[in-house]
Amino acid sequence: MVQPVVPKSLTKCPFTFAEAKRVGLSRRQLRGASWRRIGFGWYVWAGLKDTPELTLASVHDRLPIGAAFSGRTAAWLHGLDFAPDSPVEVAFPSGRNNSKLAGASVRRVLLPASDLVVRRGLLTTSALRTVFDLGARPPLIEAVVALDMALHAGLGHLPELRDFAASHAGSKGARQFKQAVALAEPLAESPMETRLRMLLVMSRLPRPEAQVSLQDQRGRFLGRVDLYYPAHRLAIEYDGGTHRTSLVEDNRRQNRLLNAGYRLLRFTYADIRDTPSAVVDQVKHALAPTAVAARRHRAR
Repeated sequence: MVQPVVPKSLTKCPFTFAEAKRVGLSRRQLRGASWRRIGFGWYVWAGLKDTPELTLASVHDRLPIGAAFSGRTAAWLHGLDFAPDSPVEVAFPSGRNNSKLAGASVRRVLLPASDLVVRRGLLTTSALRTVFDLGARPPLIEAVVALDMALHAGLGHLPELRDFAASHAGSKGARQFKQAVALAEPLAESPMETRLRMLLVMSRLPRPEAQVSLQDQRGRFLGRVDLYYPAHRLAIEYDGGTHRTSLVEDNRRQNRLLNAGYRLLRFTYADIRDTPSAVVDQVKHALAPTAVAARRHRAR
């Protein structure tokens, strides 16, 4: 049986038909089992493992001048935990007539040079521009999730985001971005923690403090909690389903907090997703004046 011809130069990254033709391959050969078509005129060796880097490289090589990765794809390139290729997001310069690209979701925007950088060898929107694009995208809660992630990762600071919002006041989504900046919390440590905080805020409850270290009456450190209402000594935790060893330590920490006179509510992903109104009701009850008075009476 004749072995298919597989030039070594074509086994490392995506290539065009013109590049394949230069090393002796025909279109008929490219339709064989050794190759995969990944876009119009673009191919890859079938033995090359699918990775986000491979997907983005195949799209990047087909970008027109001035176009760049944007949105969640850009966020991934900047180090945030977003899926970069579901779909691949690309921004085209607003002056281009054609706004289609196989294998990518395309939008046309004004992209000044100051909004473009190179990350992992690929042209993408800058950190601030990427944060703006995600913060301007509804719904508001997910916009705040994106901003919290970016701020916690050091991709920007609140004053920078406020300045960016002011300088882009006329852009699409600028109003929501301004709202998201006002609600963002750089100390938030997980998307679900942000969603829990936003559930409370959007339900017109007071905004809790984030990532607060609590101490006993002697000033000894007891633990750090996700959310905290200091006037009510009410701590709120998102329980992400941790390893058994972590669960043991969480239980010990909970006992220390309760013994020191703090109150603690813990919620899971299922609570936030399936019964958000019950979550709000429990927090609202714990913040009620009668609940606070009862706690003070028991402490006497």
